[in-house]
Amino acid sequence: MRNLLRTAAAATVLTATVAAPRLEACTNILVTKGASKDGAPMIAYTADAHVLYGELYFKAGGRHASGAMRDIIEWDTGKFLGRIPEAPVTYTRVGNINEHQVAIGETTFGGRRELGDPTGIVDYGSLIYIALERSKTAREAIQVMTQLVEEFGYASSGESFSIADTNEVWMLEMIGKGKGQKGAVWVAVRIPDGTIAAHANQARIRQFTHLKADEVMYSKDVISFAREKGWFKGSDKAFSFADTYAPLTFGALRGCEARVWSIFNRAAKGAGVSMDFVKAVPGAKPMPLFVKPDQKLDPRDVMTLLRDHYEGTEFDMTQDVGAGPFKSPYRWRPMGFKVGDQAYVHERAISTQQTGWSFVSQSRGWLPNPIGGVLWFGVDDTATTTYFPVYCGIKEVPKHWAQGHGSMREFSWDSAFWVTNAVTNWAYSRWSDMIGDVQKVQQELEGTFISEQAEIDAQAASLFKQSPGQARDFLTAYTARQGERVYNSYRKLFEHLMWKYLDGNVRDEMGNVKHPAYPADWYKRIADERGEILKVKKVQGLAQDEE
Repeated sequence: MRNLLRTAAAATVLTATVAAPRLEACTNILVTKGASKDGAPMIAYTADAHVLYGELYFKAGGRHASGAMRDIIEWDTGKFLGRIPEAPVTYTRVGNINEHQVAIGETTFGGRRELGDPTGIVDYGSLIYIALERSKTAREAIQVMTQLVEEFGYASSGESFSIADTNEVWMLEMIGKGKGQKGAVWVAVRIPDGTIAAHANQARIRQFTHLKADEVMYSKDVISFAREKGWFKGSDKAFSFADTYAPLTFGALRGCEARVWSIFNRAAKGAGVSMDFVKAVPGAKPMPLFVKPDQKLDPRDVMTLLRDHYEGTEFDMTQDVGAGPFKSPYRWRPMGFKVGDQAYVHERAISTQQTGWSFVSQSRGWLPNPIGGVLWFGVDDTATTTYFPVYCGIKEVPKHWAQGHGSMREFSWDSAFWVTNAVTNWAYSRWSDMIGDVQKVQQELEGTFISEQAEIDAQAASLFKQSPGQARDFLTAYTARQGERVYNSYRKLFEHLMWKYLDGNVRDEMGNVKHPAYPADWYKRIADERGEILKVKKVQGLAQDEE
C-alpha cells in the first residue's frame, strides 16, 4: 500500500523501517498573511501527550557573560543531554512566542528508525525554545535551528516545525543522519501568501528543488545523503523529502494525514481535496502542501478548526457503537485492536483527550511588538478548553497557568489544567448533553475576549507611546485577569455540571430531576444483542406491570 501511494513516478524509494510518530501526536495549522482576515500570520499548535502537564512557559531574556553555557534538557523526558554556549543576548519568550512575535510549533513524524543519533545534544523541544530566544524573524529561527543541529547533533526523530513572524510562515522538516553522523538533513518551505498549510505527525514536504531561492532553504546534502544510503535513485527534480525520509504507512495516512485532510476539507471546500489519499485508496494522489481557504481566517476560525472529531464525514467518531449512547467522539487508547486476525483502528481526531496545552498565535506587525504578538492559549482538550489572550509583552504568567504551578503527579484545584480536566472528563461521561453546557461558557468567554481585543490594543498602544514599560504592565495585568476569569469560570462550570448531571439524572434550572431516555438507536442495539434476556414477558398467572 505504501508503494502505491508514493508520488514521484520517476523516483525509486526503497522499503524502509519507519519509526511510528509518538502515540500522543500533535497537530499544526499555518495561516499566511493573505489568508488572515486582519493580515496577521497565525499558527496553531496542539501539544498532545498523555504525560504532558498543561502550563504556560515563560523565560525572560537578557544579556549573558562571555563563556556562559546553557544546559540542554530534553523536553519530552527531562533528561540532561549536554551543554552548549549561551548567546550573548536572548529574547523573552512566553509559551511558544517571543518578544519579536516569532512563534513556533511542531509535530513529530518519526521517519526512518536508523536515522536516530544517540549522541546528539539538541532535541526538538530545545530547538524550539532556543530559537525563540535567539531569533527576530522566521528565517533567522530556521538558521538558528539548523546551525545548532549541525554543530551539536540532533537528538530527536523526524520533526515538522511551523515558524511564523509578522510577514512569513514557514514549514521546516528535519531528521537526523543516524549513528556516527552528526547533524540532520532538512528542508524548509515558505508557505505562499494567501494560503494555509497543516501537518500532523507525517512529513509533508515533497518536491522542492523547483522553488525560487526566497521560497525554500535546505541542507546541502538533503538529496545526496539519500543517494548515498540507496534510498533514492532519480533526478533532483523528482526528489521527495517526505517519501524518502518518512515513507507512508497506513497508520500515517489514517492517524496523521487524515487530520490535515479534515482541516483542508473544512477551511477550503473549494480546493476539493479528496479523502481517497487518507483512506489509502491505491493510486490516490497525495494532498497538496497548502491550499487557498474559501474565506480568510481569524483566530476564532482557527480555534474552530482545532475543534474537530471528523463530524459529518465518513470518519465521524460519534456514529459507531464505540460512541456509546451519548455520542462520544473519544476512544481510549490503544488506538488499534484486532478481531480474530483482522486489525482495525479507531480514528485519531484533532480534538483529543491527551492534549496538554494548545494555542493560536497572532503576529501583528502593525503594532509594537509587545502588543502585536498574542497567544490564544488553552489547556486540555481543544473541544472543551477556552482560549484566552496572552500578550507576548507580559512580564509574568497568570498564577494558575504558570510553569511549576502544579504537575501531573497530583491533582490540584489551584491549577487551571486540573480544573479544566475536571470539566472535560466529567463531560466525557455524557458528551451529547454536557458539551452544550461547556460550549455556552466557552463561547461567552472567547467572544468577550475577541470583542475586547481592539480596545485593549488601543489602550496598550497609547501607553506604549508614553512608556513601553507601562504598556507591558498593563498587558500583564490584563492577561492575568483573563486567565483568572477562565480559571474561576471553569471551577463554577464543574460545580454546575456535577449538580446538573449527578447520578445519571438531568436537572432543569429549577432543580427538578429528569430522566431522559437513551436514544432510540441505542435501545435497538441493546435489544438486538440482549433482547432474549431483557425482554419483558407476559406470563400466565402474573399480574401485568404498569407502564
